[in-house]
Amino acid sequence: MATWARRRLLLPTLGSLHIGARMSKNTAVLGSALFFVVAPATVAGVIPWWITQWEFRPPFFAAEATRLAGVAFVVAGVLGLLDSFARFAWEGPGTPAPIAPTRNLVVSGLYRYVRNPMYVAVVAVILGQAVLFADWRLLGYGAAVWLAFHLFVLAYEEPTLGRSYGAEYESYRANVPRWLPRLTPWRAIARK
Repeated sequence: MATWARRRLLLPTLGSLHIGARMSKNTAVLGSALFFVVAPATVAGVIPWWITQWEFRPPFFAAEATRLAGVAFVVAGVLGLLDSFARFAWEGPGTPAPIAPTRNLVVSGLYRYVRNPMYVAVVAVILGQAVLFADWRLLGYGAAVWLAFHLFVLAYEEPTLGRSYGAEYESYRANVPRWLPRLTPWRAIARK
């Protein structure tokens, strides 16, 4: 099949991914996987590699043990990302991408502790690499990424979620912190 014909077949599919569109779980899984490769894998993997070439420098504070903390942050961040992406696809169903959002508000798993576990996880992976490779440039990059996430959350994400999910989101927002996790999981009031 000619390239232009394949594109014509794909365009209606991609164009249908917008707020309110019904998405099958299979499409949500594929869309989430694609978005994972495009966004977090680039921001927390490719760019840190480009900055550091993943070259080990002398450890921070001359303590090799700091590298273990870095590994722990990277592992926790990757696991948090995978869990959050899976929840969007299976419970949403939808993707983290703004053009293909979830149908349902996802408030399970890590979302019971913090409203933005994906962003926290991406920053954890970046900062973990900064500590692992002892690279101050990655600490600065991690701070810049967090600031960009914070501004995006304030300017776009929270107002959009408020409009899309109304009182359900407002209850969630009032009970679950934006960045620093709760110590105990929040339990949503069951819908009638």
